[in-house]
Order: sequence, then C-alpha cells, then structure tokens
Amino acid sequence: MRTLSRLVKSLLCMAICALATSLHAQIMPKLQEGDTVAIVATAASVTPEQVETSVHFLRSNGFNVIVSPQIFLSHNGFAGTDRQRAEALQQMLDQPGVKAILCARGGYGTANIIDSLDFTGFRKHPKWICGFSDITVLLTHLLSLGYPSIHSPMSITMCDTAVNRLYNGTLIQALRGEKLSYTFPADSLNRPGTVTAPVVGGNLSLLYALQGSVSDLNTDGKILYIEDVDENIYHIDRMLRSLERAGKFKNLKGLVVGCMTRIRVDDYYQDYDVNRLVAEICAKYDFPVCFNFPAGHCKPNYTLLIGRTATLRVTNLSETDEACVLTYE
Repeated sequence: MRTLSRLVKSLLCMAICALATSLHAQIMPKLQEGDTVAIVATAASVTPEQVETSVHFLRSNGFNVIVSPQIFLSHNGFAGTDRQRAEALQQMLDQPGVKAILCARGGYGTANIIDSLDFTGFRKHPKWICGFSDITVLLTHLLSLGYPSIHSPMSITMCDTAVNRLYNGTLIQALRGEKLSYTFPADSLNRPGTVTAPVVGGNLSLLYALQGSVSDLNTDGKILYIEDVDENIYHIDRMLRSLERAGKFKNLKGLVVGCMTRIRVDDYYQDYDVNRLVAEICAKYDFPVCFNFPAGHCKPNYTLLIGRTATLRVTNLSETDEACVLTYE
C-alpha cells in the first residue's frame, strides 16, 4: 500500500511539473520591435569592444538595448565581485519592461551567484535568459523552476561576418517566437531514430558540476544536448560516466552531441576521439544519438530552446545520404 502511495505521489508530482513547464512555456514573451533586451555579465569580465557588436546587432533588429553599468567592472577576472554581479542580474530580473537578458560572456562565476538570486520578480514577468557555456548554470536552474530559456551566442562571440550574422539570426528568431529548424550532416557513429521531447542540457562540465544541487538537471523523457571546450578526453569520460551513474541516461529520449572543441588526448584514450568515446558509453542504451550538431564553442553556434519540445531525426552516414534534422514545435 505504501509503495502504491509513493507511486501515485511520484506520478502526480511528474504531472504537475510537466504542466508547470507547459504553462510557463506558453507565457514566455515573443519580442517585438521596441522591446527591451538587457545585457549583463554573470561571470568573466568583458571590455566595451567585446560588447559593441551585440549592442549594434540587437538594435539593428529593432530592440531597445540596456547595458548594465556593472558589465565592465573587473575583479579577479570576474565582471565585478559576486555581490556586484548578482545585484546587476537581479536588477534586470526584476524589471517588468525587460523582455530578455543576454549574457555577455561565460567563462566562470555564474554558479557563485545563483543561490543569491530572487526569482519572485521574474515569475511575475518572465523573460528569456540567453547564453551558453558557464550560463548553463542559469539555463538549468530555470528548468528546475519550470521555465524555458535560450542556449545562444553571447556578446563576446558576436562579430560582424556573414556566418556570424546567419547563426546570430537564430537568436533573433527565438526571441520573436519564430520556428527553429536545423538540418545538419549525418555522422557514421550516429545511432538512427526519431524522437519528440523537450530539449535540455548545455555545457557538460557545468551539468556535471550541478549534480546534487537544487539546479540538478532532470533528463527523464528529454533530449539531452551537450558540448564542451578545452578538456582532456578522460575528463569527458569521467563526466559522462558520472551522469550515467546518476541515472541521467536511464530514461533519456535522445542525445545530441554538439561541438567538442579543443579536446586533448594525452595518457588515456590515445586511439580515440571524443565522439567514439561517447558512442561506446551510450552503446548499452537504445535512444538516438547524433554527433557534431553545430552549437557550442564553435562557429556556427546555432540557438537552441532549452525546455521546449522538438523532434529529432537522426540518420547514419554509412546507411543513408539523408541529413539529420532538429525541428522545434
């Protein structure tokens, strides 16, 4: 009887969480011309030159832009002290007129401030929070609160070239509520399949670091996206096996491996590349797996809606010439 009661409570909790996520997803703003986007720095420091292009880009697309005065502070490599960075983000979270917040840079430091933030004002006036890399902390924490977010280019990665304008444009599409759909080449290591589920994830190192915290990622019934940069291949192995031991792959619907950039091979896995390593770890499961999705610490870096439902179609290069497709509902 107790087992049945726990099962009912668990199912009820899952239903409530799913409903909450759905409701929050419906009330996120679709930005229009004249709406305000704020730029803040939650982690590493930036210079005016590193932010200038993003300000021009957002304004050229019809948005009003607020640059937080805190953004150019510098303290031990961070954009100000933990308190200064938290207060700057808090101010923008609390402003009803701000419809989206673009993080200027990743690096390190967002985890230092996440627990000092108050999301009461955000709940009253939800807004998109955009970024990647270290910003995975914010994106994943928002999921735990039931809100979607945007995994996207940041100020420091934006420059005025044709390829940058192309993938930066997917951020504008997301902010405006336009449909996102990506076609990308198949890989011979891909495990084919088609699945429809919410997309979650981000930087692998941060997902690993958030385990056991209030911001821990729930992957049940989800498509997991991962990317990373400047890691040893055995670090990637350690982090993936930790996620596996934590049950993150048990009820996964699909895995999207983005850009794994500058992954070093040293004393271990000398005959491997990172995609082969991931494929072997996932071999015991049956969910679709695709490699080399163009997002992360690379160019192009296409925008993903974290917490929103998409259909992933994975093909294998050795079996067909058809490309893989990721399309949001």
